[in-house]
Amino acid sequence: MQINDPVLLAEVTHAFHSYELALMADDVAAMDALFHNAPTTNRYGVGEVLYGIEEIREFRKGRGGSPQRRIGRLAITVYGDSFATADAEFFREGSDRRGRQTQSWVKFASGWKVVSAHVSLEGTTS
Repeated sequence: MQINDPVLLAEVTHAFHSYELALMADDVAAMDALFHNAPTTNRYGVGEVLYGIEEIREFRKGRGGSPQRRIGRLAITVYGDSFATADAEFFREGSDRRGRQTQSWVKFASGWKVVSAHVSLEGTTS
Protein backbone atom coordinates (compact mmCIF):
# COMPACT_ATOMS: atom_id res chain seq x y z
CA MET A 1 0.00 0.00 0.00
CA GLN A 2 1.31 3.40 -0.93
CA ILE A 3 1.12 6.14 1.68
CA ASN A 4 0.81 9.78 0.59
CA ASP A 5 0.66 9.42 -3.16
CA PRO A 6 1.42 13.05 -4.12
CA VAL A 7 -1.60 13.45 -6.42
CA LEU A 8 -4.03 12.02 -3.87
CA LEU A 9 -2.45 13.99 -1.05
CA ALA A 10 -2.98 17.18 -3.06
CA GLU A 11 -6.63 16.20 -3.66
CA VAL A 12 -7.36 15.59 0.02
CA THR A 13 -5.48 18.72 1.06
CA HIS A 14 -7.58 20.73 -1.37
CA ALA A 15 -10.78 19.11 -0.05
CA PHE A 16 -9.74 19.86 3.55
CA HIS A 17 -9.11 23.53 2.78
CA SER A 18 -12.36 23.74 0.81
CA TYR A 19 -14.19 22.49 3.88
CA GLU A 20 -12.39 25.00 6.09
CA LEU A 21 -13.35 27.88 3.77
CA ALA A 22 -16.97 26.70 3.74
CA LEU A 23 -16.97 26.42 7.53
CA MET A 24 -15.63 29.94 8.03
CA ALA A 25 -18.17 31.32 5.52
CA ASP A 26 -21.02 29.25 7.02
CA ASP A 27 -21.63 27.86 3.54
CA VAL A 28 -23.87 25.00 4.61
CA ALA A 29 -24.36 23.67 1.07
CA ALA A 30 -20.60 23.45 0.49
CA MET A 31 -20.02 21.76 3.87
CA ASP A 32 -22.83 19.32 3.14
CA ALA A 33 -21.33 18.49 -0.26
CA LEU A 34 -18.03 17.53 1.38
CA PHE A 35 -19.63 15.09 3.85
CA HIS A 36 -20.71 11.63 2.67
CA ASN A 37 -24.47 11.58 2.16
CA ALA A 38 -25.23 8.52 4.30
CA PRO A 39 -26.69 7.45 7.64
CA THR A 40 -23.24 6.04 8.49
CA THR A 41 -21.57 9.48 8.45
CA ASN A 42 -20.98 10.77 11.98
CA ARG A 43 -19.74 13.96 13.63
CA TYR A 44 -18.82 14.50 17.26
CA GLY A 45 -18.54 18.17 18.16
CA VAL A 46 -17.69 20.18 21.24
CA GLY A 47 -21.26 19.95 22.48
CA GLU A 48 -23.04 17.60 20.10
CA VAL A 49 -23.01 13.97 19.00
CA LEU A 50 -24.47 13.53 15.53
CA TYR A 51 -25.20 10.17 13.92
CA GLY A 52 -25.99 10.24 10.22
CA ILE A 53 -25.95 12.98 7.63
CA GLU A 54 -29.49 14.10 8.48
CA GLU A 55 -28.54 14.94 12.09
CA ILE A 56 -25.45 16.76 10.81
CA ARG A 57 -27.58 18.77 8.37
CA GLU A 58 -30.11 19.70 11.06
CA PHE A 59 -27.32 20.84 13.39
CA ARG A 60 -25.77 23.03 10.70
CA LYS A 61 -29.09 24.65 9.78
CA GLY A 62 -29.74 25.66 13.37
CA ARG A 63 -26.23 26.68 14.36
CA GLY A 64 -26.05 30.16 12.87
CA GLY A 65 -22.39 30.04 11.89
CA SER A 66 -19.15 28.71 13.27
CA PRO A 67 -16.76 30.63 15.51
CA GLN A 68 -13.93 32.03 13.41
CA ARG A 69 -10.60 30.27 13.82
CA ARG A 70 -7.20 29.80 12.31
CA ILE A 71 -5.60 26.45 11.55
CA GLY A 72 -2.39 25.62 13.37
CA ARG A 73 -0.59 22.38 12.74
CA LEU A 74 -2.15 20.15 10.08
CA ALA A 75 -1.34 16.51 9.31
CA ILE A 76 -2.99 14.85 6.32
CA THR A 77 -2.17 11.25 5.44
CA VAL A 78 -3.50 9.23 2.51
CA TYR A 79 -3.52 5.43 2.82
CA GLY A 80 -3.74 3.61 -0.49
CA ASP A 81 -5.99 5.20 -3.08
CA SER A 82 -9.24 5.86 -1.23
CA PHE A 83 -8.77 6.59 2.50
CA ALA A 84 -7.22 9.54 4.30
CA THR A 85 -7.10 11.23 7.68
CA ALA A 86 -6.81 14.92 8.44
CA ASP A 87 -5.76 16.02 11.92
CA ALA A 88 -5.67 19.74 12.65
CA GLU A 89 -5.09 22.03 15.57
CA PHE A 90 -7.04 25.27 15.48
CA PHE A 91 -7.23 28.45 17.51
CA ARG A 92 -10.41 30.43 18.02
CA GLU A 93 -10.28 34.04 16.81
CA GLY A 94 -9.07 36.35 19.57
CA SER A 95 -7.99 33.45 21.79
CA ASP A 96 -5.05 31.15 22.32
CA ARG A 97 -7.44 28.34 23.26
CA ARG A 98 -6.53 25.33 21.17
CA GLY A 99 -8.97 22.97 19.54
CA ARG A 100 -8.50 19.75 17.64
CA GLN A 101 -10.26 18.36 14.61
CA THR A 102 -9.98 14.91 13.10
CA GLN A 103 -11.61 13.90 9.84
CA SER A 104 -11.69 10.56 8.04
CA TRP A 105 -12.01 10.97 4.26
CA VAL A 106 -12.98 8.33 1.70
CA LYS A 107 -12.70 8.73 -2.06
CA PHE A 108 -16.01 7.92 -3.74
CA ALA A 109 -16.94 8.22 -7.43
CA SER A 110 -18.16 11.73 -6.55
CA GLY A 111 -14.83 12.68 -4.93
CA TRP A 112 -13.34 12.86 -1.43
CA LYS A 113 -15.94 12.95 1.36
CA VAL A 114 -15.76 13.11 5.15
CA VAL A 115 -17.25 9.95 6.67
CA SER A 116 -16.37 10.71 10.29
CA ALA A 117 -15.35 13.88 12.12
CA HIS A 118 -14.52 14.86 15.68
CA VAL A 119 -13.96 18.34 17.13
CA SER A 120 -12.83 19.16 20.66
CA LEU A 121 -11.49 22.09 22.64
CA GLU A 122 -8.91 22.09 25.41
CA GLY A 123 -10.50 22.05 28.79
CA THR A 124 -13.69 20.27 27.66
CA THR A 125 -14.69 16.65 27.94
CA SER A 126 -16.19 16.47 24.44
